[in-house]
Amino acid sequence: MSLAYQQMSAFKSSNSFANDSAFRFVRPNSTTTRNRTTRCVSPKAAVIPNFHLPMRSFEVKNRTSTDEIKSLRLITAIKTPYLPDGRFDLEAYDALVHMQIEDGVDGVIVGGTTGEGQLMSWDEHIMLIGHTINCFGTSIKVIGNTGSNSTREAIHATEQGFAVGMHAALHINPYYGKTSLEGMVSHFKCVLPMGPTIIYNVPGRTGQDIPPSVIQSLAENTTNLAGVKECVGHERTEQHTKKDITVWSGNDDECHDARWDHGATGVISVASNLVPGLMRELMFEGKNSALNAKLLPLIKWLFCEPNPIGLNTALAQLGVVRPVFRLPYVPLSLAKRVEFVNIVKEIGRENFIGDKEVEVLDDDDFILVGRY
Repeated sequence: MSLAYQQMSAFKSSNSFANDSAFRFVRPNSTTTRNRTTRCVSPKAAVIPNFHLPMRSFEVKNRTSTDEIKSLRLITAIKTPYLPDGRFDLEAYDALVHMQIEDGVDGVIVGGTTGEGQLMSWDEHIMLIGHTINCFGTSIKVIGNTGSNSTREAIHATEQGFAVGMHAALHINPYYGKTSLEGMVSHFKCVLPMGPTIIYNVPGRTGQDIPPSVIQSLAENTTNLAGVKECVGHERTEQHTKKDITVWSGNDDECHDARWDHGATGVISVASNLVPGLMRELMFEGKNSALNAKLLPLIKWLFCEPNPIGLNTALAQLGVVRPVFRLPYVPLSLAKRVEFVNIVKEIGRENFIGDKEVEVLDDDDFILVGRY
């Protein structure tokens, strides 16, 4: 009996696919040397079962329920600051998280788009999640961005993220190499068993919308779906909330109306890196069109170029992080930096994080790092 035949026989005997017509094997004729190989007759696509078991723990220490994640109103997509050589500036990072906690933010997204997870190695990524949990996990909810367009990477990173203690995961749909809706559902089903999960829908970045039918299908089959960070708009938010799906607005300029007029629970915010106290007021203190209008020029400025370029520039001008950029991000122009100084004065320096005077900064003050 050939080795290949022995292996396939063992496979057949150990799983429910053994009798499927897609797995019909012809034993080599031991009396002849003409046909010595195993032949697979496959009238239909052979589905190989997934033997992967989630690497998870049900110990209660530091565990967070899905309902706890659903209750969060203000979540900051936290910035990752750098040292001049491009490594993480953990001292500045800790100060940023402390200021978020002091101003009443409920949670932070670690290594998201704003935190430049796309520019990190997975070792850096998981290390920063673990560091955040170790230092601040009892004071603020830590949601690790462990999503990927590769299901294999998403599984591995999510296992590691929960193992180091993150309270929840943020997952995006496969981008660039897009998949079908069935593939999208299968992708999310591979990571949802591991713990509380927020799904992130941002077609402007991924090139593919996650329709409500996909979210509803997932919600019906798991208790770990905390909700959706939704960037498509108010109508989509209402489609979810009518089905009892928790929604966080993914757009700062829409979050006030989403929260108070369209049923969103809150916001996953970029602007709250700069003005966490005002963003908390916007999410907790009732409808406030005047405050919303006051913040809109800042929000418009933040997104005049792709995020996180504006935020990185603003934090450097406020003196709370070093003016170091990992390429391909570069600072906003001098004219835009002057505009930010005026916006700060209009809103009030006391409403922004940090205690230094806002500066314009010269072009030569910025450090651009391509290798780190």
